[in-house]
Amino acid sequence: MTLEVKVPEMGESIVEATVGKWLKQVGETVSVDEPIVELETDKVNVEVSASQPGVLEKILKAEGETVTVSDILGTITDSAAADPQPDLSNEESTIKEEPASEGDSERITPVARRIAAEHGVDAGEITASGAGGKITKEDVMRYLQESTTEPPAKIEEQSTTTSIPGTTSRRPAEREHRVTLTRYQQTMAARLTEAVQTAAMTTTFNEVDMSGIIEIRQRMRDTFKDRHGVALGFMSFFTKAVVEALKTFPVLNSEIQGDELVFKHYYDIGVAISTEDSLVVPVVRDADQKSFAEIESSILDLATRARERKLTIQELQGGTFTITNGGVFGSLMSTPLLNPPQVGILGMHGFKPRPVVIDGQVVVRPMMYLALTYDHRIVDGKSAVSCLVRIKELVEDPSRLLIGT
Repeated sequence: MTLEVKVPEMGESIVEATVGKWLKQVGETVSVDEPIVELETDKVNVEVSASQPGVLEKILKAEGETVTVSDILGTITDSAAADPQPDLSNEESTIKEEPASEGDSERITPVARRIAAEHGVDAGEITASGAGGKITKEDVMRYLQESTTEPPAKIEEQSTTTSIPGTTSRRPAEREHRVTLTRYQQTMAARLTEAVQTAAMTTTFNEVDMSGIIEIRQRMRDTFKDRHGVALGFMSFFTKAVVEALKTFPVLNSEIQGDELVFKHYYDIGVAISTEDSLVVPVVRDADQKSFAEIESSILDLATRARERKLTIQELQGGTFTITNGGVFGSLMSTPLLNPPQVGILGMHGFKPRPVVIDGQVVVRPMMYLALTYDHRIVDGKSAVSCLVRIKELVEDPSRLLIGT
């Protein structure tokens, strides 16, 4: 019996991948649940395992090829008489080799090798940043963005653009270059377009005094770190505040499914995390049941593995609400876009000392702008504004979060 090895469902918004590396070769024996090929997506790497024991009979998709869900990657046979040697006459059963000019395949990933070949780049000119000195896809993209692959003299010879009297002569080829969008960029473009076209997005703003949180963090910083092994950050306070606000305004913890509105009685909070070349939103499960230390530990673990591209598909699925923090990049105010099918997202920003009036007195306080974007098809303005005010109240008086009032 022959079994087809197919590209599995890879989660929300992930519809295609690149064959990264075959872990087994044609003719090799495989066991049940043994990984046989690694797929690279815009967010995570996915290992495809064998669902039956046998022999890898054919490889139908070579390293570097783009595949979509349900594509057949190869076949496994349980025949003991299977030929352990690859059939070199069948182009589909062997992995295509790149030209020798592309350098040693051991020091460049398959995806990076393919992109370099497409742009005529010598791998020897690229600085490697990957583990073990390997050239990664990001290294190639960075090289393409920082340089052109054609000498200036040759560009000028080929240019037929004439200069305009009174202006500096500049050849178009010297003023721009083209880089193929990464799969992540293509996916993000599609997702954001979907959000804009589908949801009736509206954003409400407020500002929050961060003095209370800052005082607690300074006072408990060392004790908290010694006791729990993780720093006490801002995200645990905001996650706790969001959960409490969602309990009061459950419509913001729901989603539309067909002609039904589904209310979630659990709080799986997505946390936007920036990596070197992308933005991912892993999920802190059952955040309402976690302590401050457990939330901080979860976020640290997710962020670390996100930057190492070790998140699983399951960790990126099923969030009920999202928090994003543009303040880490210096943003003072923004309007975050929804993460479908969620109907709410909270945007945090940088905080700065500003004069404010408290009890009739002008004082300087560390103030942060908050933005709550919501789907106006489901959430009315009163609920959204009140939810954001509730978050503000809890953040400004964090003792309420500690004692649950």
